Amino acid sequence: MTQEFYLGLMSGTSMDGLDVVLVDFSGSAPELIAHSHAPIPTPLAQRLHRLCQPATNEIHQLAEADQLFAEFCATTVQQLLTTCAVEPTRIQAIGSHGQTIRHHPEGHPAYTIQLGDPNTLAVQTGIPVVADFRRKDMALGGQGAPLVPAFHQAMFKQPEVPRVIVNLGGIANITWLPGSAEQVLGFDTGPANTLLDQWYRHCHPKAAESYDRDGQFATQGQVCESLLAQWLAFDYFHQAPPKSTGRDDFNLAWLHQLSGDLNAYAPADIQATLVELTARTVIDAIQRWLPQLPHEVFVAGGGVANPVLQAAFKRLAPALGWHSTDTLGVDPQHVEAMAFAWLARCFMTRQPGNLPAVTGASRPAILGGLYLP
Repeated sequence: MTQEFYLGLMSGTSMDGLDVVLVDFSGSAPELIAHSHAPIPTPLAQRLHRLCQPATNEIHQLAEADQLFAEFCATTVQQLLTTCAVEPTRIQAIGSHGQTIRHHPEGHPAYTIQLGDPNTLAVQTGIPVVADFRRKDMALGGQGAPLVPAFHQAMFKQPEVPRVIVNLGGIANITWLPGSAEQVLGFDTGPANTLLDQWYRHCHPKAAESYDRDGQFATQGQVCESLLAQWLAFDYFHQAPPKSTGRDDFNLAWLHQLSGDLNAYAPADIQATLVELTARTVIDAIQRWLPQLPHEVFVAGGGVANPVLQAAFKRLAPALGWHSTDTLGVDPQHVEAMAFAWLARCFMTRQPGNLPAVTGASRPAILGGLYLP
């Protein structure tokens, strides 16, 4: 059987690194052939973080970061292909999500911005690139996100067995899989790793790592219920889906605005309370907005590696079966990158890539644009 290779690239809201996967779509189910994770170089990561908030000289800074991030993506792709001895000519296309720096689906006009010039990526790798996945959905009145639920449905559906997929990237989102595509629901529930990482970096500016490995910092603190109640009152958590969010809403400025004097709290207590915020908003979304409780919950994304967060889910909702997507045959770190390989294939085969019930778009649509070497 002839292999049908696609590459998927994903760098999430946390901006901690780039995931690249090589996927073969020639069989009855997508097969992960190879993968890599490359930390975003610190100078580039700092540029990207700065662009998430208004500042001076933004157009110049954005244009430079757009090119630099594309070059970083191209280098990471080349390294993966060299490692697994696959020639670029064997790749049908790269599906590149790009690095989101702004996402305003509720604006007038609505807009979203992802960096990583696909022209540069195509030229430097010699591979066709499918990119700019979100804006067609937004042109049709949708949120442009989350897009991964369509892949969840294709990959993880089980007839007559209601499931939920929880993705814990920078932002947490959930996908309701009742078995039929017409009934799939999915939306962003709120922050996952983005606030945890930002607060950790704020408290540990000289730390070798940019995140709270194994939740060690959080374990030193206690949940502050009064602080948590202030955060949980935020409007976004009470909005009905479809909805999506990002660092525009959840950042350190948001934390200061809603919390008053953060110096009144022990730093580790804030970290522990942020973990609780993620767990409670995910569980509340499942209980409030889904037609029925799922039989099983499968968790993906970087938050799977946070044992404090995983323990909070099981403590708050012990009746739900909490599992990693590993049990479904897909490493939780690779689900989103595989989704963008799948979306690239949808474009190349002229198949819709969005679910209007998830994003709020007026109709299904082929997402993305093609950029040739």
